[in-house]
Amino acid sequence: MKKSIVYILLGLAAVIWGVSFIITKQLFVTQPNITVLIILTFRLLLASVVTIPALFLLKKLEPIKRGDLKWFMLLAFCEPFIYSICETSGVQLVSGSMASIVVATIPLFVPFGMAAAYKEKIRPVTLLGILMSLVGLAVMLLFGGNADGANLDANPLGLAWLFGAVFIAVIFTILLVKLVDRYKPFTITAYQNLFGCLYFIPLMLVLDGSHLPQLSYTPQFFILLLILGIFCSTIAYVFYNIGVARLGATAACIFTNVIPGFSLIAAILIGQEQLTWSKPLGMVIVIAGVIIAQIPPRK
Repeated sequence: MKKSIVYILLGLAAVIWGVSFIITKQLFVTQPNITVLIILTFRLLLASVVTIPALFLLKKLEPIKRGDLKWFMLLAFCEPFIYSICETSGVQLVSGSMASIVVATIPLFVPFGMAAAYKEKIRPVTLLGILMSLVGLAVMLLFGGNADGANLDANPLGLAWLFGAVFIAVIFTILLVKLVDRYKPFTITAYQNLFGCLYFIPLMLVLDGSHLPQLSYTPQFFILLLILGIFCSTIAYVFYNIGVARLGATAACIFTNVIPGFSLIAAILIGQEQLTWSKPLGMVIVIAGVIIAQIPPRK
């Protein structure tokens, strides 16, 4: 596969994930009785029901090799299970675009994880990029409410959930590197969703099963969940796994830089948020920091 095609696929994954924050926020707005666990369980259940039989019929579903089951189960435990709980809980408490900005810092911390796991060196330019991105986040958090004065425009608990998601995403990337050379991206994504669904179903039934009769099972409800399951939990992950396999973890992570831009655009278009001076400014600083952190060394 040509690199140009891989870049396009990673860009499309970023677009899909950017919009996913807004769709998730819309579910919380339109379904007052819905919970984080219900959204995630339905999302992964729909993804598994569609992709597993399709791959099996097309003979594209590879069997798990001996000794790799534990890695797949651990991969799914990190993401989608723990990561999705952290991310969706954060989206429930802060705006969709703000959540996407925090998640966009994942590429800044991946080098630290790769250094710990695979002894890769961390360059000074990486540290500079991290500092710049933290400044950009501060601009958005402190001046996000209006253009006249400073205020903390985000729930601290929501931010804690989101940074927990960032931490889990780094661990997920380290684990993914172990599997991308031995399995096709479709296979990895299918097993991720399947095992993640098996983790979620009993937890959701025990903790939030009483909320199920209170939901409004409208066509919009199922369409939003189907979009999250098929596009965000399946297609986007396939594209991202292809990128990790072809370009490496650090290079593939760069494409999450553009997630906040698409989230903010989508939120403004559907009226979820208003455009203030601090959001685009903070976004530019965050993205600039991430790009600087990924500048390749001179030969």
